[in-house]
Amino acid sequence: MPRPIDAAYLAAAILASPVWLPRMISTGKIRTDWPARFGRGEVLPKASRRRVLLHAVSVGEVNATDLLVDQLQDHETEIEPVVATTTDTGFARAKALFDGRCEVVRYPFDTSGAVRRLFDRVRPDAIGLVELEVWPNFLREAAKRHIPVAVVNGRLSERSHRRYARITPIARRLFDRLAIAAVQDETYAARFRSMGVGPNRLEITGNMKWDTARISDEVPGAAEFAASMGIDRNRPLVVAGSTAPIEHAMLHQAVGDGVQLLCAPRKPEWFDDAAGALPGCARRSHRDTGSRSGRFLLDTIGELRLAYALADVVVIGRTFGDLGGSDMIEPIALGKPTIIGPDVTNFAAIATDLLEAGGLIQTTPEQLPHEIKALLTDTSRAQRLVRDGRSFIRTRQGATTRHAEILRELATRKADS
Repeated sequence: MPRPIDAAYLAAAILASPVWLPRMISTGKIRTDWPARFGRGEVLPKASRRRVLLHAVSVGEVNATDLLVDQLQDHETEIEPVVATTTDTGFARAKALFDGRCEVVRYPFDTSGAVRRLFDRVRPDAIGLVELEVWPNFLREAAKRHIPVAVVNGRLSERSHRRYARITPIARRLFDRLAIAAVQDETYAARFRSMGVGPNRLEITGNMKWDTARISDEVPGAAEFAASMGIDRNRPLVVAGSTAPIEHAMLHQAVGDGVQLLCAPRKPEWFDDAAGALPGCARRSHRDTGSRSGRFLLDTIGELRLAYALADVVVIGRTFGDLGGSDMIEPIALGKPTIIGPDVTNFAAIATDLLEAGGLIQTTPEQLPHEIKALLTDTSRAQRLVRDGRSFIRTRQGATTRHAEILRELATRKADS
């Protein structure tokens, strides 16, 4: 029942407030859109087509829905997608990415009132939860309104699986609400099965991230981006994407003399830390042009692809600590020799496949300087790495089409019922 759940949420929020409230104030997240987080906002116009709500938590999930939105719209059975996202960075990215293409709304707190208001505003015929995000009030309200819910591009990390296993009876009730779980690989499928998702509701469809990796040698606007930051196109450039605080000083030391370094931290609250670890860096948000130290800080959202397009070598952030790593597909698709660190928990299957295909290099913090130097000097090795990586990416594409079919079928089922 929703009221006990709401009471539990309130109690937890009060008990944890000494932790989350100071953190939100210090990071600036306290200035978020609070009405939207409680489900308030404009009511969307009545849809002339079947409507699918896609929930993408943050930037990574938003990027993964890019082609899915297109495929839902570009079909004889047209679907009107609406993207809901949770984080401030995800919302900003979604507004920029889907401007003029589809509506973007804020995914609310999982209180019964907030969820009801969201459903009243959007009125979806089906829901796609990108990767996972199963919340009790949200799923209960969908069931009450007979709206089918699917997990698409599904993944259940080892850490999340352990947490759900501690509350197996409750978790099984949540997963039982799913009409279908379309998951990335057999490892995730096994974890969904352990949560009670039977074979009639489970399908291995692959990973949409392979599809969003647009294989290209050029990115429009990259040259202008380089000029505006003062990046010297005649000197080597290492781009480190989605980095974490513990990595910035390490990267600064790993990149040799005469080589430029651009870091793009994963979270806005890490920007100032990165600036302190990169002496004399030019900050994108400050509109700095040029850096005597050859250090650049991309402290904006949505421009990492432009930076990757300029790189001679890419290092994937959050892989040299214990944060699970970030997506390594995009820079490889752009033709960049790419390096990861030891921790790729969040992308274990992808990393394993690319390493086995010869399209990726994995190393330790101690060996990182050597690997960077080797790729900058051995062009044949770098070209071979890119060739093999791109070839493998092509063999893994197609998941987005199947996810679009699943959501279209569910929306039709609801509309015809």
